[in-house]
Amino acid sequence: MMNIRAQVLLWTAQRISAAVLGLCVLIHLITMIYAVKNGLSAAEVLGRTRGNPGWAAFYALFVAAVAVHAPIGLRTILSEMLGWRGAALDLLVLAAGIALALWGWRAVWGVFV
Repeated sequence: MMNIRAQVLLWTAQRISAAVLGLCVLIHLITMIYAVKNGLSAAEVLGRTRGNPGWAAFYALFVAAVAVHAPIGLRTILSEMLGWRGAALDLLVLAAGIALALWGWRAVWGVFV
């Protein structure tokens, strides 16, 4: 059984990352709707964003929020649905979070740098 402090930390991280994700999704959707309504192609969007440190930082933050939020949710689902607990579960979701972060930041690097 996980101690209370660790549970509170995970709960807090889940809620904070959810708030960040909500804001990031909203900004992303508004930006995509703007681009589509103004007839911008994917190449034109990339042309406007490539090399822009602001957009790179925004999407790096988006990736970080996903890398925190998703593994905590996965941990909860696996624990509740399968009764899986302990170090093996913690290592699996840690690996999932690291993988999400690395893949996401690789995409940010490829698109914006």
